[in-house]
Amino acid sequence: MTLDDIFKFQDVGDPQVSPDGQWVAYTLSRMDTESDKRLTDIWMISWDGTQDIRLTYGQDTSASSPRWSPDGKHLAFTADRPGKAKGTQVWVLDRRGGEARPLTEVKGHLGAYAWSPDGKKLLLNIKAPDNPEDEPEKDKKTDKDKKEEKPKPIVIDRYHFKQDIEGYLAGTNRDLLYLFDIDTRKLDKLTNDSAHDEANAVWSPDGTRIAYVSNHDPDWDRTINSDVFVVDAKPNSAPKQLTTFKGEDGGRVAWSPDSKTIAYLQGSEPKFEEYNLNQLAIVGADGTLPRILTANLDRAVAQPHWAPDGKSITVLCEDDRSEYPLSVDIGTGATKRLIDELGVATTINNAADHHVLIWTTDSTPPNIFAFEDGKLRKLTTHNDALMAQLKLGTTHDLTAHAKDGTEVHALVTLPPDAVSGQKYPMLLRIHGGPNGQDAHSFSLERQLFAARGFAVLNVNYRGSAGRGHLYQQAIFADWGHHEVEDLLAAVDEAVSAGYADPARLGVGGWSYGGILTDYTIASTTRFKAATSGAGVGNPVMLYGVDQYIHQYDTELQPPWKAQETYIKLAYPLYHADRIKTPTLFMGGDKDFNVPLVGGEQMYQALRSLNVPTELIVYPGQFHGFTRPSFIRDRYQRYFDWYDKWVLGKTPPPAPAMPPKSTGS
Repeated sequence: MTLDDIFKFQDVGDPQVSPDGQWVAYTLSRMDTESDKRLTDIWMISWDGTQDIRLTYGQDTSASSPRWSPDGKHLAFTADRPGKAKGTQVWVLDRRGGEARPLTEVKGHLGAYAWSPDGKKLLLNIKAPDNPEDEPEKDKKTDKDKKEEKPKPIVIDRYHFKQDIEGYLAGTNRDLLYLFDIDTRKLDKLTNDSAHDEANAVWSPDGTRIAYVSNHDPDWDRTINSDVFVVDAKPNSAPKQLTTFKGEDGGRVAWSPDSKTIAYLQGSEPKFEEYNLNQLAIVGADGTLPRILTANLDRAVAQPHWAPDGKSITVLCEDDRSEYPLSVDIGTGATKRLIDELGVATTINNAADHHVLIWTTDSTPPNIFAFEDGKLRKLTTHNDALMAQLKLGTTHDLTAHAKDGTEVHALVTLPPDAVSGQKYPMLLRIHGGPNGQDAHSFSLERQLFAARGFAVLNVNYRGSAGRGHLYQQAIFADWGHHEVEDLLAAVDEAVSAGYADPARLGVGGWSYGGILTDYTIASTTRFKAATSGAGVGNPVMLYGVDQYIHQYDTELQPPWKAQETYIKLAYPLYHADRIKTPTLFMGGDKDFNVPLVGGEQMYQALRSLNVPTELIVYPGQFHGFTRPSFIRDRYQRYFDWYDKWVLGKTPPPAPAMPPKSTGS
């Protein structure tokens, strides 16, 4: 696999089964190198898999969120297309063919939407812009008008005032729910509350009520609390709060077929917000006390869907290096795994007792599958022709033991045509989160490095998901300690097992993976090269600078109360003189998740110490990159850095810069 190959892959998403069960609508995304952005279109495939039809043809704009009308004759989606109304709107097309037409003319920022069960209304999530200049109508201004505009000061008085992608949270307008009458085009506010965000809204099957999630704490900006509410499906109705847990209640809420019970997810206690393990719970729409169904499972679940008979709920269960659909009995809480295959399910959907999921394994990229009686049946075949041309590395499980005896699970991917007994240069690539995990799913990064002759080690260190709440919470307020022990134990095991050449090791990661890279190179000099993306070596410097103010104040306590804690966690910076590993630092200049200043400070420390280092700044990029040319550039810089410092190869010459224009 080469860098050129990764831009040929297409990503399926958001499968939606039609009401009669005969079709599945879905999104298909691709990286367009000419426009240098990701584009998404709507497709649909027949239940038997014989007809796969492209429905939208965006050349410069995307379409997303396909949703079937209740009669199955029409398919709605959201898109920002030229038309009378500016900005993202709901569009609709006839399933049998014809051009899409706009349904809504919303002013403001349109988010999620849903058809009413009778097909006469849409439920819309809309946020009015705080600044009139944010209105889509600003696009009407000429280039000259835009150049002459003067920026306005951003006035901030919130506790939590920054968020990646959203930027500064300076406004007072909330995400609110509205009822849109399709025939009259009348838009009415659903609830009589305008002070709190309203999200994850779902109609009851009988169409009389709507469940949604909101935080009504008196000082809501200082908490991560959310609760489930229910409201009559009439304008200006008074909501009723159904749950009272002080942590997160919500996720994807789902009504039972008889419209009497609501399934939702209950998180961990608030202080463990970054180590959250969601449990499946139900609550009566009449206010009957909530009940947790998966209290004994000790695994995170997601995306609840009711069975047609209302006796069980299907969820996705995040287990050790895998994720699969699980059926939960609402009476007893008994669970049953629905698929025995090893892999990862990322999305599930059902209608008319037809169930689909997006499924991926180590050797197969995500596609949409039907699952019936414990068996998977492939529907979409995107990327099959490309995959037939590629040679892949093989992935194996690895188990290690940290010095305190903790069992650590990992994955090792070997180069294509690897020879048994041969030791390969190895890259320790660290996942972010920390509450994520490396699993048996298709990974472009693993395969790219494997194709270049590296073994790739992915470790689910303490703090990772898939091993229960105690494993996830083991690093609470103690960052860079147990994780590094687990990472190095797995490296030792990979060397001992004969996979890795101990003299040719590299390390790297992004986000918390970048943070752990900084911790690791400050703990050992065994790695020949490191790449630290969106990391930080001194957490106190991000207090009030990133989006994690709740976590700092609840997990670590404020700096003026916990100076010793922050000093302990800052050992990559305070002991930078221990670092000898040539390190490449990277980040986006618009990242409010782990801001670039974290990498800048570590770069400056190593530069001051004359340790080989570089800093790469990607303009206009948030925590996750969206520009294909920057994604390519980042991978190429990984390759060059590891080739130079791990393999001892001479890097290719830098491309010549074009001469500067004199303006004449």
